Amino acid sequence: MTQKVDLMLRVLHHAERDVAADLLAIGERHRTEHEVYHVTRDLAAWSHEHIRLIVDQAGRRGLSLQEDSRDTSPLSTVREKVAELVGRRPEPGLLLLRDLRRIHLDCVGLSVDWEVLAQAAQAMKDDDLLALSQRCHPDVLRQARWANSMIKVMSPQIMAS
Repeated sequence: MTQKVDLMLRVLHHAERDVAADLLAIGERHRTEHEVYHVTRDLAAWSHEHIRLIVDQAGRRGLSLQEDSRDTSPLSTVREKVAELVGRRPEPGLLLLRDLRRIHLDCVGLSVDWEVLAQAAQAMKDDDLLALSQRCHPDVLRQARWANSMIKVMSPQIMAS
């Protein structure tokens, strides 16, 4: 079972990195939507914290995973400038809905992964793994709920315009 748990830690590490990167990209792409921009940055910080905790847990288990670094590349700056230009056209609304849908589905999948780890930890009586899941899983659920609520709030405006 240990190898399976190690694999699940790798899956969680990869998925949290993807969610963090996607949240930052969504924020940059929709920079003119100030709530989206600022909240995605906060939500990405949660995933970065999860990554740090996963790396710590993996290290204690003899696994070598790397912490995620924030995107400070020149491409990041280009994405921000393009977002400012594109943000003034009507089509970005549909893009925003697509992005919110994608991040919502990614977070729901990540939530299932955290639940699997929690169930394995309980079966193995591994308090450290259970604590990790109990610490991170609620944040992922909040990330998914935020995306879902933004879809509910923004879709009538976007689709009716």
